[in-house]
Amino acid sequence: MIGKAVILARGMGKRMRSSLDQVPLDPQVEKFARLGWKPFIPISGKPFIYHQLKVLAGLEVHEICLVIGPEHLELRSYFDEVGRELGISISFAIQERPLGTADAVYAAKEFAEDDVFLVLNGDNFYPRDALEPVIRAEDHGICYVGGFKLESLLSSGNFGLERIRSFAVMEINDDLNLVRIIEKPKNPEAYRTRYGMLVNMNLWRFSPVIFEACRRVKPHPVRGELELTAAVQLMIDEGLCGVKVIPLDSWVLDLTYTMDIDRVERVLRRVLGEDLSP
Repeated sequence: MIGKAVILARGMGKRMRSSLDQVPLDPQVEKFARLGWKPFIPISGKPFIYHQLKVLAGLEVHEICLVIGPEHLELRSYFDEVGRELGISISFAIQERPLGTADAVYAAKEFAEDDVFLVLNGDNFYPRDALEPVIRAEDHGICYVGGFKLESLLSSGNFGLERIRSFAVMEINDDLNLVRIIEKPKNPEAYRTRYGMLVNMNLWRFSPVIFEACRRVKPHPVRGELELTAAVQLMIDEGLCGVKVIPLDSWVLDLTYTMDIDRVERVLRRVLGEDLSP
């Protein structure tokens, strides 16, 4: 049982900003979309990330760290109120420059201390049935990652095969240990396992050893970013910590483009019902 989560909420939102002319937006929604602040785009009158915080609170994850940029500091007073409303503690880690997801996780080192913690994306929504197996997994001194089955992602949420190709898939062994992460695969089907193709949606459960890997990882040779998946691969390859994959027959909502906003709101209304009311 774990009670801490780190939510990566700094992203630059380049694809969101580049798609502004594709659909008409409510002025308040457009304000955040134009800034590229995807986790804070209003969905049914609340920031998108609020709905994730509410689910985490219901799973007794009561200490949350939002990794944000210096430009997001104006939102802190709002989330102080959200914390009081949901009965959780919300703190902030500042990622001074957008150097990549490994750097974002490293920014939360002081928050995590010596505890095990979740990591998830702020521009995704993970339902309870995806989070719970990762939270409840027995602590054997290893790390965990949710492996989302391709068929479930395609049948629910807002994923198509093209979008899947922008994420990473996982190669595993017979004991469900993570062997290799393949970023942005050109042919995802080539990595099918006996559980189907398992997609990495950045739902992790880490021990503090991840910070050593994040500190040491090198920038990607093409993208130039310090990537969390590369840090995890370093952690595995050097025997710092094993990673067990938990196959998940679940789904995720992804807020990347302006055309996602309406679809995300409709799905959340359906699955959360009256709990989504402003």
